[in-house]
Amino acid sequence: MDRLKIGISACFLHPDAQRSVFAFKTLQYIEQSMAHWVMSAGALPVMIPSPEGDTARGDVGLDDYAQWLDGLVMHGGADVWPGSYGEEPLQPHWSGDRVRDEYEIALVKAFSAADKPVFGICRGLQLINVAFGGTLYQDISTQQPGALVHRDGQIYDNNFHTLDIVPGSRLSRLLPDASSYKINSIHHQGIKDLAPGFAVEARCPDDGMIEAIRLGGNDAGRPWVAAVQWHPEFHKPEQGVIDDAPILNDFLAAARATRS
Repeated sequence: MDRLKIGISACFLHPDAQRSVFAFKTLQYIEQSMAHWVMSAGALPVMIPSPEGDTARGDVGLDDYAQWLDGLVMHGGADVWPGSYGEEPLQPHWSGDRVRDEYEIALVKAFSAADKPVFGICRGLQLINVAFGGTLYQDISTQQPGALVHRDGQIYDNNFHTLDIVPGSRLSRLLPDASSYKINSIHHQGIKDLAPGFAVEARCPDDGMIEAIRLGGNDAGRPWVAAVQWHPEFHKPEQGVIDDAPILNDFLAAARATRS
């Protein structure tokens, strides 16, 4: 079988003297669940390492990966640095990861320029919104005090809420007969100003927070870029959550189409 090759953006662990192993080294990694989610549909996950850093050598760049791979998934993880969308951190612990932002923004641009589909998950949605000119709430509970609790560190991916899908959106066509619109919620940041050219495909019904976006909405002729705020790779059927398979399959169909 000629399997699709799907790039996954790397998470970063920067040098930290308090860490018991590799304390003075930069680590790049992906979560097991993310790789397994991509593999669930028969695709091959490939972590894309950043070519930058104090050990950089050679001439391999992100454009090389964009040409070789069939699509890109933007991983979850650390906060987005507020400077990436023109703001100062409201609190020091919301400073995010500037190094990762710069790497991932360049990654999104490389794959979009190569006309390869890009799909974002959680931080991936936020990073995509910023990469295309949008802004974020640095902390939902601080800046939107009436909002639902979107992140509970004690129960983590067992924190759930329901979803309102925008009628007529592509997402509504992917999930027309869903028996449940329950999703997990593991984020304290979220979209404030939507990036130009994007359409909202789903919101949280309790507070209106944006939960899914797509570049160009249903318009043809735009790069395939879409994202969700929840983590489909954490979903288990016994939790009564939505079946995310149609979303993954739609992304992979777009990746397959770029080959022709």
